[in-house]
Amino acid sequence: MSIDRRQFIQASAASGLLASLGLQSAHAQALEQVRIINGFPAGGSADVTSRRIGEKLGGTAYTKNAAVVENRTGAAGRIAVEAVKNAAPDGATLLLTPYSMMSIYPHIYKQLSYDPFKDLVPVAMASLLVHGLAVGPMVPASVKTVKDYLAWCKANPTMANYGSPAAGSTPHFLGALLGIESGVELKHVPYRGSIPGITDMIGGQLASMVTPHGDFLPNHKAGRLRIIATSGKQRSAFVPEVPTFAEQGFPDLVVEEWFGFYAPAKTPAQVITNANQAINAALKDKTVIDSLALSGMVPVGGTPDEMAKSMKFYHDLWGPLVKKIGFTAES
Repeated sequence: MSIDRRQFIQASAASGLLASLGLQSAHAQALEQVRIINGFPAGGSADVTSRRIGEKLGGTAYTKNAAVVENRTGAAGRIAVEAVKNAAPDGATLLLTPYSMMSIYPHIYKQLSYDPFKDLVPVAMASLLVHGLAVGPMVPASVKTVKDYLAWCKANPTMANYGSPAAGSTPHFLGALLGIESGVELKHVPYRGSIPGITDMIGGQLASMVTPHGDFLPNHKAGRLRIIATSGKQRSAFVPEVPTFAEQGFPDLVVEEWFGFYAPAKTPAQVITNANQAINAALKDKTVIDSLALSGMVPVGGTPDEMAKSMKFYHDLWGPLVKKIGFTAES
């Protein structure tokens, strides 16, 4: 698996859907209040993306006021998806989610309670990130590279574990693929978001974690944990001293992930257009760009059709990888 930014952009090839939507003569009246639901705790990448963009949506053709953010944690992010699926299709409720819940979950849940291609409609991609592997104080300071870490895990099998923000998420599978490719057994510990796992890792209860690398940045800089690899094609601009997985001999562990906004199916096209335009405008705001950077993310934006194509690209890509890992919801 090698997913770089060039492929990401190609997978999100330009389309005229937004333009065609904009030709509609009907103009939806701006909503009084919008809420953004995400499935992860406060303080993580999803929460930051939701809040920073939500703050800028007020006073647009989409909504009169800044959006209210709700963190609906649980069921590895599925509770939030279900909440938006069941919301009124009037544009007043948006989902902010990583693509895992939409492109990977159909491969691991035999009875998924939503169809990501039928029950929700893409609005706009929001932010793009890479994942990181970090170790905490349980792991000796002499461990500085991925190979060092794997050697330590092999020598200490009872402590060879890694956390992720959700079972079935991209970080979960990155850790699983690392174990498969290295031949070292790594026990997965799922959390409800990044922050609880990072807290346990800093507290010495968890050896390592794979999650959006931006969630590690404050503690990495403070020396409370050590990022030892990132998943981009190139080194992250936010931690340029940290080599990538590819640099360390794992070229198949190259992946970028996006967070995107969705609305319930049957939401009027003009409302989707208004929401898309408001989100794209917010992503050009310097305060939003700077806030995303603090969490190791860059803005994306684009049309609903670009997002739909990218979602389908990753859905098709992850199918065989999930089979290789052998994980299902019953695992």
